[in-house]
Amino acid sequence: MRTDRLGVALIGSGRMGAFHAETLALRLPHARLAAVVDPAPGAAQRLAGPLGAQACTDVAQAWADPAVEAVVIAAPARSHADLVVAAASAGRHVFCEKPMAVTLPDADRAIDAARAAGVVLQVGFNRRFAADWRAARALLDAGTLGTPRLLRSLTRDPGGFDPSRVLPDTIFLETLIHDFDTLRFLNPGAEAVEVAAIGDALVEPAWRDRGLLDTAVVTVRFDNGAMAVAEACFEAAYGYDVRGEVLGSGGMVTMGDGRRSGMAFSGPVGRLVETVRGDQELFPGAYTAELGAFVEAVREGRPAPVAGEDARAALAIALAAAESVRTGHPVQVGK
Repeated sequence: MRTDRLGVALIGSGRMGAFHAETLALRLPHARLAAVVDPAPGAAQRLAGPLGAQACTDVAQAWADPAVEAVVIAAPARSHADLVVAAASAGRHVFCEKPMAVTLPDADRAIDAARAAGVVLQVGFNRRFAADWRAARALLDAGTLGTPRLLRSLTRDPGGFDPSRVLPDTIFLETLIHDFDTLRFLNPGAEAVEVAAIGDALVEPAWRDRGLLDTAVVTVRFDNGAMAVAEACFEAAYGYDVRGEVLGSGGMVTMGDGRRSGMAFSGPVGRLVETVRGDQELFPGAYTAELGAFVEAVREGRPAPVAGEDARAALAIALAAAESVRTGHPVQVGK
């Protein structure tokens, strides 16, 4: 196994990109932030400068740098598939934030490009690396929970979003896609076969006629008979809330409670607990661990723990959910 640090370029310097940049530069001993790429004037330099990385305005600059062996893609979702293909074609290993693609043909194109180039392709489904979810999966793998029967996964954002920047299917392609992957992760070896979904603009009703959905509930039937529910809402007054549950023949496991800490204050108005207000506050360890797993997969020459095929499977569920809302009928999950 190699002993030097893996040179990684970050593409996209937004909120999530900034967290990944700091992780690569400061939190992973076997990685080095070599470059930050962002076409917006000054954006790359503002992030790269303090972290000692090269600032680029074009991905071609990153491909030209032999010190860049891998890339982390944190650019807008609709650019992901093209960037995966470009990175793989340039011989770079790829970590891509979810969703890897927004159509199944684009997902196939990204997977094929990585396979043809012989590079590692990992997708950013961070919940698989969170302690609660990993412990639940361990119970499933050990047979302690028996056969999964009912599953649940939910995502509730803390609000404050700009409805003008939300595309019609964002709730399925960029939010609930985490939950769809989680349901697959917690039902090992099974695949979704049918989806039924409802959605509406309950947070921003004025945007309903423009196709915005900010609240949705999805039911999923798997080929092993298990039934699942995924739900999402773009505004929860109490903070950022992510939870999961599996009921199996041998018992039940639950994940997540949204608490900032184990502290609870009891006073005249009752018992109060502090809740987290954002994803990076709730999942800092998971975000770090997923990049760490990617770096080690590249360094050790082994497959990524969350592959492009996993991203494609979650995308197929998301697309079926969006179609179910449009048609008002259950939809078979596409292959």
